[in-house]
Amino acid sequence: MARIAGVDVPRDKRVVISLTYVYGIGPSTAAKILAEASVDESTRVKDLTEDELNKIREVVDGYKVEGDLRRETNLNVKRLMEIGSYKGMRHRRGLPVNGQKTKNNARTRKGPIKTVANKKK
Repeated sequence: MARIAGVDVPRDKRVVISLTYVYGIGPSTAAKILAEASVDESTRVKDLTEDELNKIREVVDGYKVEGDLRRETNLNVKRLMEIGSYKGMRHRRGLPVNGQKTKNNARTRKGPIKTVANKKK
């Protein structure tokens, strides 16, 4: 397995697909990285030379990926919670942040349904 930015990318997939296994790199960013490193997108990771892998690693080092990106997003959320903004309050309560309706859906953010049975008197 080839290690790029601390992540083992799959060997049998194309390079453009396997780069998306790194947190913070999507399909379009992967294509930009390969264009910058002058590597063909259709080649498989196992067919890459060590020189091409080093070029890709150097280009990826210029991007904010993996731990740095996760840390930054967590700090952004903490900052919103500390200043007491609307988005911060929604994060704190575990509700959807970006304006979604919560009357019917939002089960992913709200968690499982906690129903209480009606007591007989």
